[in-house]
This record gives sequence, structure tokens and C-alpha cells, in this order.
Amino acid sequence: MASRTSELVGRVDPAQSFDADALLRFAIASVDGFPQTPSQFIVSQFGHGQSNPTFLIEVHSGSIKKRYVMRKKPPGKLLESAHAVEREFQVLHALGTHTLVPVPKVYCLCTDSKVIGTPFYIMEYLEGRIYLDPMLPDIPPRQRNAIYHATAKALASLHSADVEAIGLRSYGKPKDYCKRQVERWAKQYIVSTGEGKSNRNPRMLDLVNWLRENIPIEDSSGTAAGLVHGDFRIDNLVFHPTEDRVIGILDWELSTVGNQMCDVAYSCLHYIVDISSDEVKKNEGLEFSGIPEGVPSLAEYLAEYCASVGKPWPVAQWKFYLAFSLFRGASIYAGVHCRWILGNASGGERARHAGKKADAIIETAWAFIHRESVLPLHPPQLPRENMQLGNGSGDSLNLSGGRFVPNKKVQELRNKLIKFMEDHIYPMENEFYKLAQSDMRWSVHPHEEKLKELARKQGLWNLFIPFDSAARVKKVISDKAIDELLGAGLSNLEYGYLCEIMGRSLWAPQVFNCGAPDTGNMEVLMRYGDDEQIREWLVPLLDGTIRSGFAMTEPQVASSDATNIECSITRHEDSYIINGRKWWTSGAMDPRCKILIVMGKTDFTAPKHKQQSMILVDINTPGVSIKRPLTVFGFDDAPHGHAEILFKNVRVPSKNILLGEGRGFEIAQGRLGPGRLHHCMRLIGAAERGMQMMIRRAISRRVFDKLIAEHGSFLSDVAKCRIELESTRLLVLEAADQLDLLGNKRARGTIAMAKVAAPNMALKVLDMAMQVHGAAGLSGDTILAHLWATSRTLRLADGPDEVHLGTIAKLELRRAKL
Repeated sequence: MASRTSELVGRVDPAQSFDADALLRFAIASVDGFPQTPSQFIVSQFGHGQSNPTFLIEVHSGSIKKRYVMRKKPPGKLLESAHAVEREFQVLHALGTHTLVPVPKVYCLCTDSKVIGTPFYIMEYLEGRIYLDPMLPDIPPRQRNAIYHATAKALASLHSADVEAIGLRSYGKPKDYCKRQVERWAKQYIVSTGEGKSNRNPRMLDLVNWLRENIPIEDSSGTAAGLVHGDFRIDNLVFHPTEDRVIGILDWELSTVGNQMCDVAYSCLHYIVDISSDEVKKNEGLEFSGIPEGVPSLAEYLAEYCASVGKPWPVAQWKFYLAFSLFRGASIYAGVHCRWILGNASGGERARHAGKKADAIIETAWAFIHRESVLPLHPPQLPRENMQLGNGSGDSLNLSGGRFVPNKKVQELRNKLIKFMEDHIYPMENEFYKLAQSDMRWSVHPHEEKLKELARKQGLWNLFIPFDSAARVKKVISDKAIDELLGAGLSNLEYGYLCEIMGRSLWAPQVFNCGAPDTGNMEVLMRYGDDEQIREWLVPLLDGTIRSGFAMTEPQVASSDATNIECSITRHEDSYIINGRKWWTSGAMDPRCKILIVMGKTDFTAPKHKQQSMILVDINTPGVSIKRPLTVFGFDDAPHGHAEILFKNVRVPSKNILLGEGRGFEIAQGRLGPGRLHHCMRLIGAAERGMQMMIRRAISRRVFDKLIAEHGSFLSDVAKCRIELESTRLLVLEAADQLDLLGNKRARGTIAMAKVAAPNMALKVLDMAMQVHGAAGLSGDTILAHLWATSRTLRLADGPDEVHLGTIAKLELRRAKL
């Protein structure tokens, strides 16, 4: 069974005690939001783990109760470079600020040993589940599989972090990592063993020599390098209290930049040796004792990770990586035992047996080295759970099983959406169109606000928000009122099933507060906004009380190459002055539009992709002039609209800059990945609507003495449309899945494929639907012409086909070179 985080604490070990009053004074002065006049301050110690002592801090102030975690260096004489809490704080801060890797938020670091005796830092307390036993006893088989899947996904997320982009370039040396690590742990083993310390095993010294002689070539080149956790295993993960997903990766003491396969191998140790008990014997891992039902085999877990992060199958190097991980584990346990002998181990009595564990692990390493085969030549096919797709109205081919099938939560939301569309959206389309074609077209239909309120009550509000973006907002500001606006906690893949339904009507997305460009703009603020920007602009956007625009494209340059943009953003004292002309600023004509995200250049002399910045501009700022609405094949899309805007000496506060000067490209890439996929998902829905209308028309209209549906040409064409639609749907879902697992950068190839395929497929399906409808299909009497026009714009919006095809081709050529 899992242990709750709160169940792993006990009394403070006297050997690890410190001045609690001094800690309280420091926390009051240094931790944002810490109660200033606490009525009670309780410190207890986490017993799990044997590295840096970790403590639970409980603070009471009236009816308010807050929890924090403090992690410090152990007291006494320590091995050189060991227990560096400063590095832990650095990596946690970088990941928490710039990535979606699940880590606890860190509040402050104290390097002054005078405060409580050693350096320490204070971080967020995560209430959740920790699985101490990798066998997952008393857990249902299906849940075991989900837990291991989440573990592999968390490791893939960590390994996808770009160390340069998040400021960790100098955190470690990417080349010769294993070579340095072998020497480091050999040295620490020597220092930890011998007279008056843990027993020194000569077989360990032989193991050191074997490792020196078998270091993989990829280690010296750095091709397998990236951020390394150093102690990644299932009991260093905090899982959500009720969901099988990781919300926190703990214990970053050994993190660095280096060979990531060492992390992977270390996370697999329990398959080879059981280190959970006090008495460790050789060869007692899951591969020998028996893998519990639901737990994947080592090869299956490894294949899940490799597929998630895009790494090759490591069959040739696996023996080294596993043996190295066993060697390092033995050295760590020898160090723990040495500290127990010296009286400063944080693991209590469990540390007493660490020396015996070290010797057993050394013998296991040699047994593993002598095995003839340690991995299959090729990765196994990953098993997929099969679930029956529900019978919602308007479903396409209703297939049972398969890889991309919505889970129960998503299926329930999907059925609610379909019913909402049938009961409220489709019946109102004509009314919305009447207003959009009248002299009052730049106003909002009063019934739209009523539908938005109804959607909120039914839990169909802000469904586009990924749970990781929501988590970042919760880290930046703590407000339960905002938490209620942060959607249903869906992944991009899960949202894909729902976004498709919304795409069946041009009016639907905004009713659920899931319309562009608001979704992309909200994503920008959720991922990159600071406390003040979130409160001032994101909250009303989430609440649906205002709308927004995104101003990037310019009429005088080819804006598909964003380095061409000429709009200037010039710093002047505590303000920025904006000058430039933008067009196709969608949403700016809406009377509810209050905020624009403007992309321009803050430094025309900087490197090519560091010139651009993004800044928030209140649309009512003096100098912002909306020149005209633009039309798409005659449609002006009122009241939403697409505006040409002139910015003339527009002065905005310097605090409105997003993320900092020169970060515009970085933000754009983070925004465009999900945004492009949302367009693709909606296009699937638009094509599905076209299919439905086409079929209804074909089975009800006669021509040349037969129903249209009885003509051979129609049968052939409709079958081809279905094939293309289903193929594109799978590609879009695959892109969403990769975006969740790999991140925007590594999924960019598949996202580009989807962005090309979806509009072209939709155009083909909608063109045939119009053809089947004859002249009516070209008129405003059906929605088909408007759906077609919108689909055609998406061969240009968010990048023309040619740009995406170029991305796909470059990745293909790079793959060929490898």
C-alpha cells in the first residue's frame, strides 16, 4: 500500500536537532505568505530516506494551518561535495520556474550555517502518496501498471528539460559523466570504508576496474547527456492523493548534467536487487522473485521510457549502466553505514544494516555482469489498455479498443459536451448568424452569456487548461477562487477528444471559454506570467469577463518568418514605447477584448532569435488605433473579428513585459504547440460535421432516379473521406500524446505533420459536402461555406504549410544522418 506523505514523519532525531526558534524567525522573514504571528510551530522529521535530513514544518495561526518542508545538510564532518542543498535548491528553482517537470516549489535558501547549524532550504509540502515498495503490494494490477507508466512518464519529463534554456548550462559537464562518476564513487567508497568505518570489500575494487574498462563510447561524446536526477526511483516520487500521476520528484542531492541512461538504469534496480528490506541478499529483485501482476517487466518499463523520450533501445550498453548503478548504490550504502558508525546518519536504525546491503549489491553486480543476455535485442511492443468508446450522438466509426480511447472521466465530459451542443448550440446557430450579419454585428448576443453560465455550471468551462499549466498558476498564487477556474485537469490528449466536439460549430468554443486566441493567450500567462500579470489579466480571462487578441502578423513583411517583424518595443525609463502596424489580430474587434499580447523587437542588434519580446497592452491605451476589420472570403467573423491595428507611441508600464526582453521566440514556441493542436482538433470536428451533413443529404436527395447515396462515385468519395478523416484524427491524437510525454520541442515534428494534414483533410471533406449540397453548399443557408473558409485560413494561421513541411523534412534528414 502507499504511505501518505504525512504518515512518514516522526519525532526529530536528537542527533539531527536544531534551533527551531531560529528557523521560525528565518521563515517569517523569508518565506512569502508565511504566517507572521503563528500560535503554534511544530517540527517533525521524515524518517524515509537516508540523505539530507528532511523536516515537516506545521504552522498554526488562528484557523489557518500551513505546512512546509525544510531540508538541510547533516551536521558534523561530511564527504567533500556531498549533501549540497544549495544545488538541490538551484535545480528545483529552475525546473519549477521554467518547466512542467513535477517538482515542489522552493521558497528560500539559507547558506548561513549560523542560523540552525547547517545550510538549508524551505520548499512546498506535497500531500500525496509515496510507494515505498516497488512491488506495490495490495494495489490492484491495473493501478500498478498505471503507477509504473506515470513513473516512466515523470522520468521522460525530467529528461526532456533543456538545461540551457532553464539556466542550468553550468550545472554539470555533459561529457565523460560515467568516467567521472566511477572515480567519484570509488573515492567515496574508499573514504567511507576501512578501519573504524564500514568494511571494505575487495570485490568492489575489482568492480571499479571492470567499469573503467567498459564505459560506453556515447559517454565521452555527450550524446546521451542532459539533466540527471541521480537517485530516481519510485519511492522518491509523490503521487497525487487520488490520481495515478506524479506531482513531485524528490531528493535532488545527486542531480547534475550527465549521461541520462544512468538515471534510467538506477530506476530499474529493483528488478535486479531488493533493497527495500533491512536484510539484502544477492539476486532478489523482481526478475528473480517474480513480477507482480500489472507491474511491467524491466524491458516493458524501459521501452515505455524510450518511446516517451525518443531514445534508442540501449541493448548494447545496458550491462554497463545497470552494473554502474549497482556499484554506485553499494558506495552510497557504504557511506550511510559509515555515517551511522560516526553517529550522524539521518536514516536512524535502518542505517545499521547499510553495510551488509552494500556487500550484497556488489555480489549482485558481478552476477549481472556474468549474465549472457540482459535485454532482448528489440524493445517489446507496449501493452495498451482497451476501453469501449461510448455511443455519443454523432460519433464517427465506433471502434472498441485501440491506443487512443478516452478514459471514463473524458468520456463522461464528452457525452455532456455532445448533449450540450445538441440542446443549446446547434439550435442557436441561426440566431447567432442573424446578429453577425446585421448592423449590430459587433455586439454580443445576449443568449451567449447565458450559455456560458450554463456551461460553467455543468463543469464544461476552461477544459483546454493542461493540469501542468494549472499547477504552475497554483504555485505562483494561492487562491481557492482561482483554483475553481483552472479546468478539469486534463492532458492535451484528453482535451483532444473534447476540442473536436467543440469544433463542430464555429460558435461553440467561446461558449466553453475554449476559443482562440484566448486559449493561447491564457496559456502564455499561465506558463510565463508573474503574480501581478496573472491577477490582472489571466483571472478575468479565465472568468470569461474579458477577451483578448494576439498581435504578431504585420502587413509590410512576410510574418511567417517572425524574425522579419518590424514593430518596435523601446525601453524608456519605467515604460516601453510601442510603434508598429499589425493585422490579422483575431479577437480585437470583440467589444469584450481588453488585452493584447504584442510581439515586437526590443533589441534590433541582438542575435536573430533574441531580438523579439512579448508585452501586454491594454487595448484602451492611448495610441492603440483599430483601423479596420478584415474579411476571410467575405466573412468578417463578427463579433470576434480580425483587426488591423496601428500602435503609435503606445506607452505601457515596464512590468507588462512577459518573461523579460528577448524571450519572445521562447514564449511563441511554448504558445504555438498547444495552439496549433487545438486548431487541428477543431478541424477534425468541422470535418465530422461536414461528413454528417453530407450523409444526411445523400440519403434524402434523389438525382437521376436514384438517391445520391446510391451513386457509385459518391460511395467511393465518401469512403476516401472517412479514411482521411480517421487517419488525420489518429495523427492529431498522436501529436497531443507526444506533446504531453515529450514536450513541445521534441513533439514538433508530429505537431507539424498534424498542422499540415488537418486543414487539407478538412478542406477535402467540406468541399465534397458542399458538392453534395449543390448550390446550397455555397450559400449562407448552411454552415459549410463558413467552415470551409475557416479551414482554409488554417493553412496559413500559426505558420503556413510550407514552414511545417520544412520542419518535417529537416527532422527527416537529421534522422537519416544519424
